Amino acid sequence: MLSYKVVALCLACFTASSFSLPVPVRREVPQEHSHEPILTSVRNSLNLNNPDKIQDPVFALLGNAAAAAGAGDITDLDCLQQAVADQAFTNAKAANDIEGMTNALIFRALERNTGKVGLKSVLCTQTAKNPEVAAIQQHQDPASDGAAATNKAIALELAKQIASIGGNPLDALKSGTFAPGDLNDATAKGNTCDDPNDPNGCIFTQNLLVEDATEEEINAAVAGITAGSGAK
Repeated sequence: MLSYKVVALCLACFTASSFSLPVPVRREVPQEHSHEPILTSVRNSLNLNNPDKIQDPVFALLGNAAAAAGAGDITDLDCLQQAVADQAFTNAKAANDIEGMTNALIFRALERNTGKVGLKSVLCTQTAKNPEVAAIQQHQDPASDGAAATNKAIALELAKQIASIGGNPLDALKSGTFAPGDLNDATAKGNTCDDPNDPNGCIFTQNLLVEDATEEEINAAVAGITAGSGAK
């Protein structure tokens, strides 16, 4: 999913003068807007209180070179996605917004762009303020080694955390990514999509989502977990 271009993020909440990326950035074919409704929800929650002055959650789904332009005061770019999710979760929790909390958790689990098909993104080594966020890591490129098992485990843990806050654990399936791309595909297009103008998320509307687990597996994973009980 390799592309050589200047990253141009067309965000409705920014004008062209809000930020600039003056040099080409080596990156995956874009997919950061694939889960647009999750991104929109997290943006709304983050904007309630954004002490680190993160320009927009979408930067957290980019590779580090591009993410740096919108990371605000966050200096550990491998942890930008966690920082966004953590603050959005905190804000939604203060507002008693279960949907906002759920979407913050889903956002934490989304795949980040990397440099090529099959390349894993670096995991954050910091600890989130909220244990529900701290329990989750991001999906990995589906063409990377062991991705199916890794991403399934992430989805099941996400379901547990969603159940623990009183959300619908089946929403964890929304965090899934695309079918694996071809490691030898010279175009690097893979099976991704990226459409900031699709409010429903192109991965959903184009039926590109690959669910990591079955509903039965999700229900089995969350058995016995109730709101406030904490995920075990």
